Amino acid sequence: MITITDAINSLVSTKTAHYIDKGVITGWDVAEVKTGVTQPTQAEIDAEVIRLQADYDAKAYARSREAEYPSIADQLDDIYHNGIDAWKATIKTTKDKYPKP
Repeated sequence: MITITDAINSLVSTKTAHYIDKGVITGWDVAEVKTGVTQPTQAEIDAEVIRLQADYDAKAYARSREAEYPSIADQLDDIYHNGIDAWKATIKTTKDKYPKP
């Protein structure tokens, strides 16, 4: 789940201290004059949360694949003992199970 803090970190290049209460920023500890950083609006933050969540959701297949793939060492061992075609078949099973959207 993407948080407001994730969105702020994505929008603001400087590390900030901010305070959130019930999903709304209630404090912002970066002086614009000193850092040149301006506080994003609540609308900008909300839009960034939606964008980041959509990006995270779109990559669910990759996280699922990664969890099921054998380790690199095991994959290399598979190639050595069984050849590239057998390795491709093993990997294809996972790719077919979790296709790209």
